[in-house]
Amino acid sequence: MKHKMRIFLLLTMIFATGMVKAQDNKTPPQTAQEQEQIRRFRELVMRPVVYKVDGMDKVKVISDLDYAKSGSQFRKMDVYLPPNLAKTDKPPAVIFIHGGTSEQFTPKDWGIYTSWARLVTASGMVGVTFTHRLGFPKTALSEGESDVNAAINYIRTNADSLNIHKDRLCLIAFSAGGPMLSTAMREKPAYIRCLIAYYAFMDVQQSDVHKQSETPETIRKFSNITYLNEPNADKIAPLFITRAGQDEIPTMNDSIDRFIQAAIAKNLAITIVNHPNGSHGFDNRNDDERSREIIRQTIFFMKKHLGITK
Repeated sequence: MKHKMRIFLLLTMIFATGMVKAQDNKTPPQTAQEQEQIRRFRELVMRPVVYKVDGMDKVKVISDLDYAKSGSQFRKMDVYLPPNLAKTDKPPAVIFIHGGTSEQFTPKDWGIYTSWARLVTASGMVGVTFTHRLGFPKTALSEGESDVNAAINYIRTNADSLNIHKDRLCLIAFSAGGPMLSTAMREKPAYIRCLIAYYAFMDVQQSDVHKQSETPETIRKFSNITYLNEPNADKIAPLFITRAGQDEIPTMNDSIDRFIQAAIAKNLAITIVNHPNGSHGFDNRNDDERSREIIRQTIFFMKKHLGITK
């Protein structure tokens, strides 16, 4: 039983939360086995997505913006811009929301997110990656929400200088970052044109990890399924949901499946894509045609709802 719990926690650290344990003087690896696990974790998160398009290597990157005005080196943002933008060009932006992790980690620098940002930018949009305080094992949902909102506000406030269309934004959340879509589902701002969830928690009311950190009221607030029962649920931005058929994270697919069932019952605008043989994190773990097909569909969905016709 202890062995199974250790495996679950490691998987959660890697895939559901942010993926790499820090190597610092405060938390040094205790054994050679742990050192090897960390090496493998680092190798995994630095893998790029398994789909590429021309021009990914030519994008311009504005790094380490202090979007939250926190002064923290661990709460920074990178903006990926197409090359040779005219001053009047204002492409829409896709904001990437990683899963929970310690504040000392910088998932915006991991290969999975840098390659995703380059991919959407080479496809005619602006990629935005940032680090936030969504945590593990203490989930810190409210702190994460505060940072996500700060990131969105920063992009909209500085849209002119960043060459971004402030009213054409897409949010894409991964894994334990799924609850960070709840603000957009609750408030339904017109500038959020679409929402994407990649193997992401859509209802955390059955998650033991969240129950250990949050009050029932907070868990309900950050469970996306909550907002499907509101009278104006039809105003929620179009949704794109991916599911990994071989997902290793407990309650993950149950969370996704219950959300999908509720969304269909409400007749909402939802696109559902399943990878039958996909692992959690299939977009950089499973180098197969189904993964590439799903990523292509994702890009098409983004472009359609962000108003890109090319």
